[in-house]
Amino acid sequence: MPIYEGTTVEEAIRRGLSDLGLSSDKVTMTTLEEGKKGFLGMGKKTARVQIEPVTIPTEQIILKESLIEEEVSERIQPEKDKFEANEPKQEQQATSDEEILTQLAMYLTAITKALSAPALVKFTRDEDQVVVHLQTEKQGMLIGKHGKILNALQYLAQVFVHRLSKNKLSIVLNVGDYREKRQVILERLAQKTADKVKQTGRPVFLEPMPAFERKQIHAALSKNPTIQTHSEGDEPYRYLVVEPVRK
Repeated sequence: MPIYEGTTVEEAIRRGLSDLGLSSDKVTMTTLEEGKKGFLGMGKKTARVQIEPVTIPTEQIILKESLIEEEVSERIQPEKDKFEANEPKQEQQATSDEEILTQLAMYLTAITKALSAPALVKFTRDEDQVVVHLQTEKQGMLIGKHGKILNALQYLAQVFVHRLSKNKLSIVLNVGDYREKRQVILERLAQKTADKVKQTGRPVFLEPMPAFERKQIHAALSKNPTIQTHSEGDEPYRYLVVEPVRK
């Protein structure tokens, strides 16, 4: 467990939180030794504090996410039921990519209407990757805070396609230029994280993010010979660990 030092306990805590990149409500702290100024340089002691990131029980994370999913599900279920009532049976399901993408467009159209943010669905394709562009006047409602709604819609779209397609089509949802802006943010995060790892010599644990975003950070750091990355945890709470290369 990491131990941080300072002239005072408060200073040691500040250093620890800064190093971990966390706020005080996301860690547990144990004061190992109070700092003492001493007298004329004698009896001086450095404050030592043990700080450890709080590990949130999986059940609590699942409960929180379930509440969000329930709220969204209640809003989209009526339209989803209408669509699935007309969905082809297993033996009649679409076989061509064009037919599958047409059904995906219908599926996403129904969901965006249910979310009160109706969108026009368009596609661009690069080999086995399909970028789905959702054109709407209410972009924020389909993106959500930190892209959570957009990522959830992308997950649903990917599952939908996998149910119908024998080909491994990769689906990416985009609203406006959100993905492009997000990529710039991720590249900056990658560089900032690499600098921090280099300065401290300690691993940095990033927030959970979708697999394709983890791949973007991994790609941004792949040419750095002093840094290595790997993922830990289970989806959808899997996160990236950036650490120094051990010699």
